[in-house]
Amino acid sequence: MPYDAVAQADALLRELGAEEISHPGGNLLTHLHRVRARLAAWNAAPTLQLAGLCHAFYGTDGFPHPLLPLDRRPDLREAIGAEAEELVYFYASCDRKTTYPTLTDPDAPFRDRFTDGTHTPALPLRQAFVELTAANELDLATENPTFRNHHGPALFALFTRFRPLLSEPAWEDCVAVLL
Repeated sequence: MPYDAVAQADALLRELGAEEISHPGGNLLTHLHRVRARLAAWNAAPTLQLAGLCHAFYGTDGFPHPLLPLDRRPDLREAIGAEAEELVYFYASCDRKTTYPTLTDPDAPFRDRFTDGTHTPALPLRQAFVELTAANELDLATENPTFRNHHGPALFALFTRFRPLLSEPAWEDCVAVLL
């Protein structure tokens, strides 16, 4: 992975105050770096690792604290590249309640919570989304025993459903952390 992209993303995260935002296991910046490191440990593509570092830029369905408004997508794109930024947007845009139940179905719609539109993402995009979702949730479960005790069984059920889209290292980590 190009060091410059990681350094630029880190600088932008710091500039936007990610280090000051409380998050389980420390602050948001620390969490984002752990998610990137977990994806790297799974041998995820460099683009997905960058998306993991930046996945909270536009907020998420579960973390409604965007660092950048959507009209500033070009700023993130310039820092990490178009492909990684597209993954960040895709991850942030997910309406989880609507999308999660059928995500493994190749023809299932993906609902964009920003536009209310739906589309059917290709398999590689769904796989990247699920890997990032697992890395994010496993970090929370690893860092916060209360979170793991409360959400662990539901997360394990979710990742069991998502198993066809997860890499072997990601699945093994799900089992190790959640069981």
